[in-house]
Amino acid sequence: MPDYEVHEHDVLVIGAGGSGLRAAIEASAQGLSVGLVSKSLLGKAHTVMAEGGVAAALANVDERDNWEVHFCDTMKGGKMLNNWRMAQLHAQEAPDCVRELERWGAVFDRTQEGKILQRAFGGHTYKRLCHVGDRTGLEMIRTLQDHSVHQGMSVYMECTISRLLKDGDKIAGAFGYFRDDGRYVLFKAKAVILATGGVGRIYPITSNSWEYTADGQGLAYDAGADLIDMEFVQFHPTGMVWPPGVRGLLVTEAVRGEGGILRNNKKERFMFNYLPESTRKDYADDEAEAERWLADTLSGKLKTEHKRPPELSTRDNVARAIYTEVKEGRGSEHGGVYLDIAYQPADRVKKKLPSMYHQFKDLADVDITAVPMEVGPTMHYIMGGIRVDADTAETRVPGLFAAGECSGGMHGSNRLGGNSLSDLIVFGRRAGRGAADYVRKVGTAPKVDEAEVQHALNEMEAPFARNGSSPYELQKEMYKIMSEHVGIFREEKELKIGIEKLADLRKRVKEVSTKGTKAYNPGWHLCRDLQNMIIACEAIARSALSRTESRGAHSRLDYTELDEKQGHENTSVFKEGDEMKLTKTHLPEMPQELKSLFEKKEPAHA
Repeated sequence: MPDYEVHEHDVLVIGAGGSGLRAAIEASAQGLSVGLVSKSLLGKAHTVMAEGGVAAALANVDERDNWEVHFCDTMKGGKMLNNWRMAQLHAQEAPDCVRELERWGAVFDRTQEGKILQRAFGGHTYKRLCHVGDRTGLEMIRTLQDHSVHQGMSVYMECTISRLLKDGDKIAGAFGYFRDDGRYVLFKAKAVILATGGVGRIYPITSNSWEYTADGQGLAYDAGADLIDMEFVQFHPTGMVWPPGVRGLLVTEAVRGEGGILRNNKKERFMFNYLPESTRKDYADDEAEAERWLADTLSGKLKTEHKRPPELSTRDNVARAIYTEVKEGRGSEHGGVYLDIAYQPADRVKKKLPSMYHQFKDLADVDITAVPMEVGPTMHYIMGGIRVDADTAETRVPGLFAAGECSGGMHGSNRLGGNSLSDLIVFGRRAGRGAADYVRKVGTAPKVDEAEVQHALNEMEAPFARNGSSPYELQKEMYKIMSEHVGIFREEKELKIGIEKLADLRKRVKEVSTKGTKAYNPGWHLCRDLQNMIIACEAIARSALSRTESRGAHSRLDYTELDEKQGHENTSVFKEGDEMKLTKTHLPEMPQELKSLFEKKEPAHA
């Protein structure tokens, strides 16, 4: 049998995006040996695709903002299904984490006074998103990467983890392989932090890059952790729809934050028709009011007394509105709607949205300073994920931690734009600290079971010995199932069909085969990736079937209203034998001092 190389660390961080880098920095600063595994090349993390900004209540642009308002916005955006403690910690610690990035060299856009500039985003009461044009994620990764190289950690690039290893009930390490030549690697570690991102590649149209194959979710599930709230899949309202080769590529919410207007093929500004009664008071109810907000934005005033335009409604609402406009025949030429910012001065558009300008010019031959963009919903983010403790980021498996998009609880049923980047740094830092505390407490290193290692190795070798289906054929079937049965709108009949098809697909995935060598063999990689992706697919479908209401990003055609009882329950899936089991768990009770924040007529001053 093939051999494998061995590396030992106190803490192994799987994933080198924003949360992984921040966790690795924190654990390394505690004086521990840290290994950082990157599925891709360092610096190519999906975090760079987060463009609009990082949400933090610095109150640089509007002095009325503070962590209490940010907390309330996050909870309301998540339809109160959020883990309140995570939302609290996030709102309280995000400003310090952003200032920390600034100290480490992040170059943010600035106000006239030299403070970090902040822009408006959907669901945020005030202008809160600290940004670097529309390249905020890229700047964040650059800053964290530059800082991390001075910590002395070991980095393993183009390395995929295929299985977590345990000593009894405790984590003992991980097994994986290098993607370039297929050599195997065993990592021995006292603690493991999962920071692998989302699940976007289970859908045919997604803004997510190729790395997002539900690795962390699948690894944690197989190791005994539970996944919560997986039914809440966020379809970003604005992805490119043309040409076909770039369909789904993200069009940042910053376009709407800078005054972009959504129109249908009748040139109607349709979002006025889709504001829920519960939030209508927060938004402009006619074009005149929306224009006053826009004039304030264009003039560069630091704060506004006007209501937000309807285009800055929450992402779940805007995505459903666009989907409905297209379905009812009011869509654009290529099956989307029009997002117009061409009415603004060209120099301002190029300054505020340089990446978007070049993205459309280079990929679609469209000049966004001259004509509207065509946009439509694209699978963008999953609110659900691995259940973690809010303060330490530890899962129910001792020694296993998770942070970032692969973890669940923070965003409830719908994430507000910009909260993802602050989530990464707040809980990446907490995961690194939590893992360091665990390592000091656990003392001696756990033992790695050689039989477990052999099983993990055999699992990776098996596709070459089989004469089964092509993984690409099963991937196509998975895409079809998820788009037809578990999409933006769901209903019982379709979900049951999808679950039945996924159960059959799960059995067939175990028999997929590949040919050739291990060097740069994407078919071999997909054989393993499919196992994680099917876990995520089944978790989403089963959780969606169990939630008989519409809440946040989960929209049921047969249960269109909120159900108060279900608003206090998380959906939890876990592995029992070879089967996926589902249960409901109650949200922790929110303290009265936090409840009282929602009773205030006006947010407190910062």
